[in-house]
Amino acid sequence: MKLLQISVHFEYSGAIEAILDRRGVTHYLRFGMIEGKDGEGKHFGSQVYPGSMTLYQAQVPEEQLEAVLEELKTFRERKPAHEHLRALVMPIERQL
Repeated sequence: MKLLQISVHFEYSGAIEAILDRRGVTHYLRFGMIEGKDGEGKHFGSQVYPGSMTLYQAQVPEEQLEAVLEELKTFRERKPAHEHLRALVMPIERQL
């Protein structure tokens, strides 16, 4: 089991959730409309810094992980506007 963390501009939340659903990742946390900064600038949901970020965290079995990452990579490469997507994989040492 690995912890997958995905950050994306909030307007693409539906697309990310569709990827997770297709790949059988049914349990995840979504931190919607959070403030962030990426290579394009600040996204604080204000007139000065429009837009916000969304952060997902999901426990993904290792046998599903590559397929999820491959689909996220395809999404990221589809359009220049998707290039801000980041996905991190972290080990889970213990879980209850």
